[in-house]
This record gives sequence, C-alpha cells and structure tokens, in this order.
Amino acid sequence: MDVLLCSWEDAYQKELETFKDIGDVGEIWFGEESMSRVLRWMDEAKIPKDAAILDIGTGNGAFLVELAKHGYRSLTGVDYSPASIELARNVLQAEGLTDVTVKETDFLNCGGELGEFDVCIDKGTFDAISLNPDSNKECKKLYVHTLKEALKDNGFFAITSCNWTKEQLLKRFCEGFEFVQELPTPSFQFGGKTGNSVAALIFKRVH
Repeated sequence: MDVLLCSWEDAYQKELETFKDIGDVGEIWFGEESMSRVLRWMDEAKIPKDAAILDIGTGNGAFLVELAKHGYRSLTGVDYSPASIELARNVLQAEGLTDVTVKETDFLNCGGELGEFDVCIDKGTFDAISLNPDSNKECKKLYVHTLKEALKDNGFFAITSCNWTKEQLLKRFCEGFEFVQELPTPSFQFGGKTGNSVAALIFKRVH
C-alpha cells in the first residue's frame, strides 16, 4: 500500500468511525457550493435524469447523495480507498439510497472495466493524483487515458481543482476533449490583480 493510499485510508477510517458514532459524513471537498455549482450546470445543460454519471474519487459519497436527491438515477462512485467505499455505502444507506453503485477501484488501473458514462465528475481527485510523488507525470497521463475510456463520445467531464489553473487544465485535457465552459468560482484580489482559488471547467469528449 503506497504512502498516498495509506494517508487517505487513515483519513477515511476516522471519518467512518465518526459517521458510525454521530452520523457526521465528514469533509466535503471544496464545500457544498462546489456540488451546487456542478448541479446548476447539469440543469442548464439539460443532462437527462437517466444519464450514466461517474463520481471519480467519491470519498464519503456526499456528491452521489446530492445527485440522487436531484433526481439522477444511474449513479456510480469509485475510490481506491476501502474505508472510503465503506463510508460511502454507510452514508448512502442512511439516506435510503440502495440503488447507487460504489466500487473500490483504482481509477488509474481499471483497464476499461468501468464502462461508458455520459458525465464524469472530478472534485479534487486529479489534484490528489497530481500530488503523488511516485510517477507523477505518468499518473497524470494515465488519468487522461482512463477518462477517455470512461466517457462516451460527446460525454461531459466536470472538473474542480485548487491545484491547477484554467490554462493548465486546458493544456492537460487538450487531446480528445473540447473545452465547453468555465463555471463561476469565488475570486480574490492580491497586488491589484484578480484571481480564483478554484478552477471549475467543463469539457466534452471528442475524437
């Protein structure tokens, strides 16, 4: 088990114990607004309620819960942390959502077993993969390759990142993807310049 997985496993094991004790689902990466932002785009883009949706690095499954409450019926979440998947299953069960699929899967090494999705959502997972000190460059390439396999033609990819700028993400996802739009995120001013602490972009899978 690599160092990165160990750290995530420890974190999710603690969140799992807390959830079982007091029902707290734990941290929501980038906050609830990050989920609302993507859900608003899905409404505006008229994503069908029966669209096949993949939550990459589902963590505690909180986004799957929100997607289900929003009416989406074909939901899958993957994470390579066993404790994360157990936590997500507990959270989903507590919400009465028994028809949502969660899988213990290493997204970088799943060999096309995921199937094809209409929408793939990433809220911090590409960031975490990018920080992996082991084979950093190779991991990022593998991520893009797997994403291409997981998305149907003309399927959408929604990514939220705090480590990469819009320009860097456009460069990373330039082959096999078409930039659709940037979602509004909070801005800040420093030294007379305006910037964003988070980038949220939508891409479309193309050939």
